[in-house]
Amino acid sequence: MPKKYGVKEKDLVVSHVVNLVLTGKLRSGDRVDRNEIANDLGLSRVPIQEAVVQLEHDGILSTQYHRGAYVERFDESVVREHHELYGLLTGIASARAADDGLPRILAQLDTFVDAMRSSKESRAFQETAWKFRNVINDEYAGPRLQAAIRASQTFIPRGFWMSYLNNHDEMLPSFEAETAAIHRRDPDGARAACAERSEVMARIMLGELVRRRVFRPAGAPVAF
Repeated sequence: MPKKYGVKEKDLVVSHVVNLVLTGKLRSGDRVDRNEIANDLGLSRVPIQEAVVQLEHDGILSTQYHRGAYVERFDESVVREHHELYGLLTGIASARAADDGLPRILAQLDTFVDAMRSSKESRAFQETAWKFRNVINDEYAGPRLQAAIRASQTFIPRGFWMSYLNNHDEMLPSFEAETAAIHRRDPDGARAACAERSEVMARIMLGELVRRRVFRPAGAPVAF
Protein backbone atom coordinates (compact mmCIF):
# COMPACT_ATOMS: atom_id res chain seq x y z
CA MET A 1 0.00 0.00 0.00
CA PRO A 2 1.42 3.45 -0.91
CA LYS A 3 2.33 5.61 2.06
CA LYS A 4 -0.22 8.35 2.85
CA TYR A 5 1.79 11.37 3.80
CA GLY A 6 0.49 13.35 6.75
CA VAL A 7 -1.26 10.27 8.20
CA LYS A 8 0.32 8.36 11.07
CA GLU A 9 1.03 4.71 10.31
CA LYS A 10 -0.73 3.74 13.54
CA ASP A 11 -3.88 5.55 12.35
CA LEU A 12 -3.75 3.67 9.03
CA VAL A 13 -3.77 0.40 10.95
CA VAL A 14 -6.65 1.53 13.18
CA SER A 15 -8.73 2.50 10.12
CA HIS A 16 -7.86 -0.78 8.41
CA VAL A 17 -8.92 -2.94 11.37
CA VAL A 18 -12.12 -0.96 11.90
CA ASN A 19 -12.94 -1.35 8.21
CA LEU A 20 -12.44 -5.11 8.49
CA VAL A 21 -14.95 -5.15 11.35
CA LEU A 22 -17.45 -2.89 9.60
CA THR A 23 -17.36 -5.02 6.45
CA GLY A 24 -17.73 -8.30 8.34
CA LYS A 25 -14.27 -9.59 7.43
CA LEU A 26 -13.50 -9.64 11.15
CA ARG A 27 -16.24 -10.61 13.57
CA SER A 28 -16.69 -10.86 17.32
CA GLY A 29 -14.08 -13.20 18.79
CA ASP A 30 -11.90 -13.34 15.65
CA ARG A 31 -8.15 -13.20 16.14
CA VAL A 32 -6.37 -10.28 14.49
CA ASP A 33 -3.54 -11.51 12.28
CA ARG A 34 -0.78 -8.94 12.75
CA ASN A 35 1.44 -10.48 10.07
CA GLU A 36 -1.38 -10.29 7.55
CA ILE A 37 -1.99 -6.65 8.38
CA ALA A 38 1.73 -5.90 8.08
CA ASN A 39 1.77 -7.49 4.62
CA ASP A 40 -1.46 -5.80 3.50
CA LEU A 41 -0.32 -2.33 4.55
CA GLY A 42 3.42 -2.74 3.99
CA LEU A 43 4.20 -1.69 7.56
CA SER A 44 6.39 -2.94 10.37
CA ARG A 45 4.98 -4.48 13.52
CA VAL A 46 5.60 -1.30 15.55
CA PRO A 47 2.62 0.78 14.28
CA ILE A 48 0.49 -2.35 14.37
CA GLN A 49 1.23 -2.82 18.06
CA GLU A 50 0.52 0.88 18.66
CA ALA A 51 -2.82 0.48 16.87
CA VAL A 52 -3.72 -2.61 18.90
CA VAL A 53 -3.08 -0.66 22.11
CA GLN A 54 -5.38 2.13 20.94
CA LEU A 55 -8.08 -0.26 19.71
CA GLU A 56 -8.01 -2.08 23.05
CA HIS A 57 -8.31 1.25 24.85
CA ASP A 58 -11.27 2.15 22.59
CA GLY A 59 -13.04 -1.16 23.33
CA ILE A 60 -12.65 -2.62 19.84
CA LEU A 61 -10.08 -5.31 20.61
CA SER A 62 -8.98 -7.26 23.65
CA THR A 63 -5.58 -8.87 24.10
CA GLN A 64 -4.66 -12.13 25.77
CA TYR A 65 -1.13 -12.74 26.98
CA HIS A 66 0.81 -14.90 24.52
CA ARG A 67 -2.35 -15.45 22.47
CA GLY A 68 -2.82 -12.20 20.56
CA ALA A 69 -5.54 -9.65 19.93
CA TYR A 70 -9.20 -10.50 19.38
CA VAL A 71 -12.22 -8.56 18.23
CA GLU A 72 -14.44 -7.59 21.15
CA ARG A 73 -18.21 -8.09 21.02
CA PHE A 74 -19.57 -6.23 18.02
CA ASP A 75 -23.34 -6.10 17.63
CA GLU A 76 -26.19 -3.62 17.41
CA SER A 77 -25.94 -2.61 21.06
CA VAL A 78 -22.23 -1.84 20.69
CA VAL A 79 -22.84 0.40 17.69
CA ARG A 80 -25.60 2.20 19.56
CA GLU A 81 -23.37 2.58 22.60
CA HIS A 82 -20.54 4.18 20.60
CA HIS A 83 -22.96 6.70 19.11
CA GLU A 84 -24.65 7.33 22.44
CA LEU A 85 -21.29 8.11 24.03
CA TYR A 86 -20.42 10.39 21.13
CA GLY A 87 -23.67 12.29 21.63
CA LEU A 88 -23.12 12.62 25.38
CA LEU A 89 -19.51 13.74 25.04
CA THR A 90 -20.06 16.27 22.28
CA GLY A 91 -23.08 17.44 24.25
CA ILE A 92 -20.81 18.36 27.17
CA ALA A 93 -18.79 20.71 24.96
CA SER A 94 -21.90 22.09 23.30
CA ALA A 95 -23.53 22.79 26.67
CA ARG A 96 -20.42 24.71 27.71
CA ALA A 97 -20.72 26.77 24.53
CA ALA A 98 -24.33 27.56 25.46
CA ASP A 99 -23.32 28.55 28.99
CA ASP A 100 -20.62 30.83 27.62
CA GLY A 101 -22.39 32.41 24.63
CA LEU A 102 -19.11 33.75 23.23
CA PRO A 103 -19.99 36.02 20.25
CA ARG A 104 -16.94 34.89 18.26
CA ILE A 105 -18.03 31.25 18.50
CA LEU A 106 -21.67 32.06 17.75
CA ALA A 107 -20.65 33.92 14.60
CA GLN A 108 -18.59 30.96 13.36
CA LEU A 109 -21.39 28.47 14.05
CA ASP A 110 -23.88 30.67 12.18
CA THR A 111 -21.53 30.78 9.19
CA PHE A 112 -21.14 27.01 9.16
CA VAL A 113 -24.88 26.35 9.50
CA ASP A 114 -25.58 28.72 6.60
CA ALA A 115 -22.99 26.81 4.55
CA MET A 116 -24.58 23.47 5.49
CA ARG A 117 -27.99 24.73 4.41
CA SER A 118 -26.63 25.37 0.92
CA SER A 119 -24.40 22.26 0.78
CA LYS A 120 -26.46 19.56 -0.90
CA GLU A 121 -23.37 17.57 -1.93
CA SER A 122 -22.47 15.07 0.78
CA ARG A 123 -18.73 15.68 0.97
CA ALA A 124 -19.10 19.46 1.20
CA PHE A 125 -21.79 19.10 3.86
CA GLN A 126 -19.68 16.78 6.01
CA GLU A 127 -16.55 18.88 5.72
CA THR A 128 -18.53 21.88 6.98
CA ALA A 129 -20.13 19.79 9.72
CA TRP A 130 -16.68 18.74 10.99
CA LYS A 131 -15.56 22.36 11.03
CA PHE A 132 -18.69 23.20 13.07
CA ARG A 133 -17.90 20.44 15.56
CA ASN A 134 -14.21 21.36 15.78
CA VAL A 135 -15.00 24.99 16.60
CA ILE A 136 -16.96 23.87 19.66
CA ASN A 137 -14.58 21.09 20.70
CA ASP A 138 -11.43 23.19 20.29
CA GLU A 139 -12.88 25.97 22.44
CA TYR A 140 -14.77 24.01 25.10
CA ALA A 141 -13.34 20.47 25.30
CA GLY A 142 -10.16 19.91 27.28
CA PRO A 143 -7.57 17.26 26.38
CA ARG A 144 -9.33 14.47 28.30
CA LEU A 145 -12.73 15.20 26.77
CA GLN A 146 -11.24 15.48 23.29
CA ALA A 147 -9.53 12.10 23.74
CA ALA A 148 -12.81 10.53 24.86
CA ILE A 149 -14.63 12.03 21.86
CA ARG A 150 -12.02 10.59 19.49
CA ALA A 151 -12.39 7.16 21.10
CA SER A 152 -16.17 7.28 20.71
CA GLN A 153 -15.75 8.04 16.99
CA THR A 154 -14.12 4.68 16.22
CA PHE A 155 -17.29 3.28 14.66
CA ILE A 156 -18.19 6.61 13.05
CA PRO A 157 -15.90 6.35 10.01
CA ARG A 158 -15.28 9.60 8.19
CA GLY A 159 -15.22 7.91 4.78
CA PHE A 160 -18.75 6.56 5.21
CA TRP A 161 -20.26 9.91 6.12
CA MET A 162 -18.42 11.68 3.30
CA SER A 163 -20.28 9.44 0.85
CA TYR A 164 -23.67 9.21 2.59
CA LEU A 165 -26.12 10.86 0.20
CA ASN A 166 -28.79 12.02 2.68
CA ASN A 167 -26.48 14.01 4.96
CA HIS A 168 -28.18 17.32 4.26
CA ASP A 169 -31.77 16.25 4.89
CA GLU A 170 -31.12 14.00 7.89
CA MET A 171 -28.37 15.89 9.71
CA LEU A 172 -29.09 19.58 9.10
CA PRO A 173 -32.04 19.84 11.55
CA SER A 174 -29.89 18.77 14.51
CA PHE A 175 -27.15 21.27 13.67
CA GLU A 176 -29.78 24.01 13.42
CA ALA A 177 -31.29 22.94 16.75
CA GLU A 178 -27.87 22.84 18.43
CA THR A 179 -26.97 26.30 17.14
CA ALA A 180 -30.31 27.74 18.20
CA ALA A 181 -29.88 26.27 21.70
CA ILE A 182 -26.39 27.77 22.01
CA HIS A 183 -27.75 31.17 20.93
CA ARG A 184 -30.51 31.15 23.54
CA ARG A 185 -28.05 30.00 26.23
CA ASP A 186 -29.83 26.66 26.66
CA PRO A 187 -27.27 23.97 27.62
CA ASP A 188 -29.91 21.25 27.98
CA GLY A 189 -31.19 21.97 24.49
CA ALA A 190 -27.63 21.84 23.11
CA ARG A 191 -27.06 18.46 24.77
CA ALA A 192 -30.38 17.17 23.42
CA ALA A 193 -29.51 18.19 19.85
CA CYS A 194 -26.19 16.31 20.05
CA ALA A 195 -27.92 13.22 21.45
CA GLU A 196 -30.64 13.31 18.79
CA ARG A 197 -28.09 13.60 15.99
CA SER A 198 -26.14 10.64 17.37
CA GLU A 199 -29.32 8.55 17.47
CA VAL A 200 -29.92 9.33 13.80
CA MET A 201 -26.33 8.44 12.96
CA ALA A 202 -26.61 5.12 14.81
CA ARG A 203 -29.79 4.25 12.93
CA ILE A 204 -28.15 5.00 9.59
CA MET A 205 -25.00 3.04 10.43
CA LEU A 206 -27.00 0.03 11.61
CA GLY A 207 -28.98 0.10 8.37
CA GLU A 208 -25.72 0.07 6.42
CA LEU A 209 -24.37 -2.85 8.45
CA VAL A 210 -27.54 -4.81 7.70
CA ARG A 211 -27.18 -3.96 4.01
CA ARG A 212 -23.59 -5.24 4.12
CA ARG A 213 -24.86 -8.42 5.86
CA VAL A 214 -22.63 -7.78 8.85
CA PHE A 215 -25.78 -7.77 10.99
CA ARG A 216 -29.03 -9.60 10.42
CA PRO A 217 -32.22 -7.61 9.86
CA ALA A 218 -34.34 -7.17 12.99
CA GLY A 219 -36.48 -10.25 13.53
CA ALA A 220 -34.46 -12.44 11.15
CA PRO A 221 -34.04 -16.02 12.38
CA VAL A 222 -30.66 -17.11 13.74
CA ALA A 223 -28.90 -19.67 11.50
CA PHE A 224 -27.59 -22.79 13.20
